[in-house]
Amino acid sequence: MQDKIIIIGNGIAAISAIKSIREIDAESEIHLFGEEVFYPYSRLRLSKGLLSTLQEDNILLQKKVWYDDNNVNLYLGTKVVSIDTDKKTVKLFDDSLISYTKILIATGSSNMKPEIPGIDKEGIYTLRSLQDAWNIAHGFKDSKRILIIGGGVQGLETAWILSQMNKEVTVAHNCNRLMAKQLDSKASKILENNIYANNVQILFDCEVSEILGNSKVDGFKTSDGKTYTCDTIIYSIGASPNIEILKDTPLKLNRGVIVDEKMKTNMEEIFAAGDAAEYNGHIFGLWNIALNQGKVAGYNIADKDTIYEDITPVTTLNAFDISLFSMGIIDEDMATDIILDENVDKNIYNKIFIKDKKIIGAIVVGNIKSSAILKSAIEKETSIENIDYKNISFDNFIQELKSK
Repeated sequence: MQDKIIIIGNGIAAISAIKSIREIDAESEIHLFGEEVFYPYSRLRLSKGLLSTLQEDNILLQKKVWYDDNNVNLYLGTKVVSIDTDKKTVKLFDDSLISYTKILIATGSSNMKPEIPGIDKEGIYTLRSLQDAWNIAHGFKDSKRILIIGGGVQGLETAWILSQMNKEVTVAHNCNRLMAKQLDSKASKILENNIYANNVQILFDCEVSEILGNSKVDGFKTSDGKTYTCDTIIYSIGASPNIEILKDTPLKLNRGVIVDEKMKTNMEEIFAAGDAAEYNGHIFGLWNIALNQGKVAGYNIADKDTIYEDITPVTTLNAFDISLFSMGIIDEDMATDIILDENVDKNIYNKIFIKDKKIIGAIVVGNIKSSAILKSAIEKETSIENIDYKNISFDNFIQELKSK
C-alpha cells in the first residue's frame, strides 16, 4: 500500500526529507504544507538580501518546477492547526481535514519576542522570514539610528549589513563579551574591535527595559536608567520551536518534540526534524543539522533503516571585514594541549584544542581556509599522534593534518 505522507513546514529539513523519500519511493503521496505564501527558500540569505532587492526566485531551495517533477503536492499559505493521532487526520486553518499514514513535523522555530514595555510600537521588527526582510527593507528607508537587541550571529550579521547602508547602528548585548559560547576572550576582542572600526556601537551587559515613543519608537531605556534615541529596532534574542499544534497530542514534548536516532517520535508513524525536533536533549537551530535530520527522517519514512549521527555544531560569521569559525569544545580546562597561532594586529587568531592526541575544538579568526580540514578532523576524531604539533608552524600542522 502506498503511503500518504504529510509534511508540516517547508524549510530545509522538509526539502531534505522529500529528497530522501523520492530516492526510494517515487509513488507515495507527499503533501507539503507551509504557512508562508512563498515557495521554500533559504533563510540564510535574508540578512544579506537587505542590501539588495530581495526576490523570492533568487533564494529558493529548489526551482518551482521541482515540486511537480517530484510529485509533491505543495500547499502555500496553508496553516495546519491540529493533528488527530487517533483518526490520523490533520486539520487545516479552514477546518478541512486531510488523512495521513505518516507525518513529518518540520515546523521550525520562531524568533522569541522580548518582553519589554513598548515592544509592539511601530518601527520594531525581527528577521526570520522573507516577509520580515521585506518589512524591514521598506520600513527603514528613512531610518537613521537603529538598535539591534541581541548580539548573537544573526544580530551581528544584521548590524553589519545595516552599517554598510550608512545607518547609525547600536547593538544591545546582555553579556560582557561577544559570542561567549563560541569564542574565547581574545577572539571576542578581535571581533569587538572590528565592529567598532565599522562604526557600530555595542552596549555590553545591557538590558533594554523600555521602548520609548508614542505610537512609533523614538528611543529606548536601559536597566541602568540611561536613555538613548533610535527610530528603528530589530530584535534577535533566540528562537523557540514551533510545537503549539502538538500540545494536545500524545507526542512527547520538552522544549521540542522528542525524537530518537531515526528521527521518530514516540508514535510509530510520526517523525520530526530540524528546529522543532529535540534529540538527546538538544535543539541546535542550525542549518546543517536540520538538513541532515531531514535526510534521516526521509529515509526512515520511506522504510530505509537509517541512523542519525551527531554532527558537531559549527558557527561561522563573515562580517565586519573578518571571517571566523568555531567548532567543538573550546574550554581550555577540557583540553590537554593547545595549539595557538596569533597575530592580533592582522586579525589572525588560530586556537586548536587537543585531548588524547585528537582535536576536540577549534577557533579560527581571519583566514578560515583551514576550517574544512579542522571540521573533518574533529568529526572523524582523527589521531594526530604522529604529528609533532608542538614544534611546527600552524600552517605546517594543517598541511600534515590534511594528509591524514
